[in-house]
Amino acid sequence: MACGGGAVVKVLYRWDGKEETMSELVIFSLVFGGFFVLRGIAATVFFYFILPEGDRCPNCDGVTLRVQSRGWNTLLPFVRTSWCYECDWHGLLRHGPLTPASTTRELTKTP
Repeated sequence: MACGGGAVVKVLYRWDGKEETMSELVIFSLVFGGFFVLRGIAATVFFYFILPEGDRCPNCDGVTLRVQSRGWNTLLPFVRTSWCYECDWHGLLRHGPLTPASTTRELTKTP
């Protein structure tokens, strides 16, 4: 056994008897893992742009209310959790233009 501190390369043997070093295995693992991560990132970006923008319900086009959800708001701060009180829909919406609130004069006007 040599005690010189030389580099040790583990060698694997293929079925045809040729040598294969560990560096090829590491490169394959990095490329395969990289494609796996890139697939997840691409799916996240794609589904982000599918989400509706603004505060309108995707089912009934009613105005939704913002709901405080600690988990979703911490995990995905670039979307808002919303609930529609007209059709009971709840889900995620992108930040966007809000529907203007009606004035109090219209609400308190008596015939």
